[in-house]
Amino acid sequence: MLNAKDEKKIEQEHLDHILKMIRAKKAELSSSIKSAEGEAKDLNSHFFDDVKLDYDGYSTSMETALSIHQQQQLLDERENAWQHAARQLTTIQKLEQKPYFARVDFKENGQPAETIYIGLGSFADKNDHFLIYDWRAPISSIYYDGKLGDVSYVSPEGEITVEMTKKRQFMIEDGKIVNMFDTNESIGDQMLLEVLGEKSSTQMKSIVTTIQREQNKIIRNTSADLLFVQGAAGSGKTSAILQRIAYLLYRYRGNLTSSDVIMFSPNQLFNDYIKNVLPEMGEQNMVQMTYWQFVARRLPGMDVENLFDQFEDDAADSAISQFKDSTSFFDLLTRYAKHLNQRGVIFKNIYFRDKKRPFFEKAKINEIYYSYNSNYNLSNRIDATREELIKLLNRKINSEAKKSWVADEIQSLSQGQLNELYDRPDQEFESEEKEEKFLSRKIVVKALDKVFQQIKRNNFINMRAQYLSFLRRVPKMTDLSKWNITENQWNDHVEEVKVSFKNHYIHMNDVSAYLYLYDMITGRHVDYEMRYAFIDEIQDYTPFQLCYLKYNFPRAKFTMLGDLNQAIFTKDESRSLLKQISGLFDPKKTDVVQLTKSYRSTKQLTEFTKQILRQGEKIESFNRQGPKPVVWGRDDDAEALKVLQQVLLENEQNKLTTAVITKDLESAKFVAEELKKNGVKATLIATANQRLVDGTLIIPSYLAKGLEFDAVIMWDASKKSYHRLDETQLVYTITSRAMYKLDMIYTGTKSSLLDVDQETYEEK
Repeated sequence: MLNAKDEKKIEQEHLDHILKMIRAKKAELSSSIKSAEGEAKDLNSHFFDDVKLDYDGYSTSMETALSIHQQQQLLDERENAWQHAARQLTTIQKLEQKPYFARVDFKENGQPAETIYIGLGSFADKNDHFLIYDWRAPISSIYYDGKLGDVSYVSPEGEITVEMTKKRQFMIEDGKIVNMFDTNESIGDQMLLEVLGEKSSTQMKSIVTTIQREQNKIIRNTSADLLFVQGAAGSGKTSAILQRIAYLLYRYRGNLTSSDVIMFSPNQLFNDYIKNVLPEMGEQNMVQMTYWQFVARRLPGMDVENLFDQFEDDAADSAISQFKDSTSFFDLLTRYAKHLNQRGVIFKNIYFRDKKRPFFEKAKINEIYYSYNSNYNLSNRIDATREELIKLLNRKINSEAKKSWVADEIQSLSQGQLNELYDRPDQEFESEEKEEKFLSRKIVVKALDKVFQQIKRNNFINMRAQYLSFLRRVPKMTDLSKWNITENQWNDHVEEVKVSFKNHYIHMNDVSAYLYLYDMITGRHVDYEMRYAFIDEIQDYTPFQLCYLKYNFPRAKFTMLGDLNQAIFTKDESRSLLKQISGLFDPKKTDVVQLTKSYRSTKQLTEFTKQILRQGEKIESFNRQGPKPVVWGRDDDAEALKVLQQVLLENEQNKLTTAVITKDLESAKFVAEELKKNGVKATLIATANQRLVDGTLIIPSYLAKGLEFDAVIMWDASKKSYHRLDETQLVYTITSRAMYKLDMIYTGTKSSLLDVDQETYEEK
């Protein structure tokens, strides 16, 4: 048996040999890219030298076309070769920094033992013999999934079982093996400790090297239509999801591109935080947006309630909100739309020039719309109505051309403007009358384009009145008392919505319903191209929003992930979320994965934060050590600010990235202002569209979703700020952002939500 020193020496020799080959391949690719670029340039500049241009007869022009086609093909081939080489070079450059992170030895059916090395990308020699396997290759899953002994993996040929005899992990820096160890576990805790001990940056790193067994189940799941991942704070949900996207793009390469994948994230800050992860794994980023961006971009004339308003506005009636956010409300709206096929669509007049006399009256539009027989559905009806209105518009051109305003306009045109109206500059006419007729028609067609655009955009539907009409019908369609709502409360609420509409403002719990109704009436086409939809922080979505996303992406497989313990906007309703949405998917194709182990924080922090939850006992901590959380009680703000500066200074000396997390924006602004007065450098993150920068950040709680920092300071952890039971999740979210150090500062009385075992924190 070789001792550890000899083993390491042999592995280092192997690494040196691989690196030599990688560097040779890098040089070869660099020169082939240069020459391909040169050839393409050369071909481009001499494109027509070898092309026979001849337009005398049919056969020769055919020859010309073929000649151009051949040259174009040559160019395309060069271009493709160049792009392929450029892609390969990117992978090779990554592998040069860290060629691989694992080795696995296994035997198959009594065959001699095989050894494979696993890295961020694959690398083969000239005979196509793989020297490094991509972490997403089927065989690589045995490294993540199994313990030594028999282990199975799914290959394109079906399930294969092998006997794994060795599992070795490496930490490689600058071409040298810094650390290596053999392990029987999924990923040795030692390796995880090293990776997790690295300091946090403002951007998330890809941690392919430390995928755990339970995360691997998420990454490689291809059968579920709904994969629901419930994970404790810091359990690696987001990294598993990004690795899942990278895996799917690799597995279905050629059939799936990053534009067929959409990810809904909690806010723009979070998008910034994860933007490098997929490119680090060699993939392009998917389509990424927040739910607010998804709905707001379709309502340019309205202000849609944003994260800030949603959090700061406590006035919303919770019973009504709960009802409007439910799948029952979605079903009511679907029923209402069916009824509109017989009657009830509200139209508005279309005007042209005269704002007192309609050009097309709403009664006339209504008559056209309901003139089609009952086998028409809503979208056929709207199409047929549009066509009919455009026909009527065309018929009105001649009569409009005879009106006096047209003659007046012709008189006022300059010669330059007239020339623009002619088909060609030297256009001649038989008579002045014919010329006038020609010009009149041109002017009218141009002026009527505004009406044409209104018809094309369905502007003859009075959408706001239609939505209010639906809300007014609700008490007749369902028993509101089941939701603890009286009819008077509901009618008052409808009036509030009406006032909001007049002010061009729409609340978040109306926007999805409003758009869904519009989509059903207009037959707006849904997105059949999207194949995978990922929704992060699912606990802050309402069942209605999820129904609407499912309606928008009917062919997509959904992955929803979140921590039901961290619901900031939906509070306690998040508990029944899975039950409500499970009806949208086939139960046989629904998989639920639970991640209970928290890797983000030290053991001390996890043991503290999990007590804040009412059912936190399920969360397991990872054995990484650090200081106990500290609670600082002070008499007034001046004293509290002194503590804040003292803690910030200490964190800076220890090179820790710190976030001061406040409850709301007002407190964040106050802290930023006070620190500035005292010459302390910190960046206030006031909106979700700001970039994350290095140094101390001051963030309101609802923007801290999904982020993590070495150190967190919870500002104003007092009873005055946090006293409601439904703020439990909010306090948990704030405290669980910390990876290594947590300080909580309050004045007056400490929040009772922080009443936990005194052994698990210090008071200063």
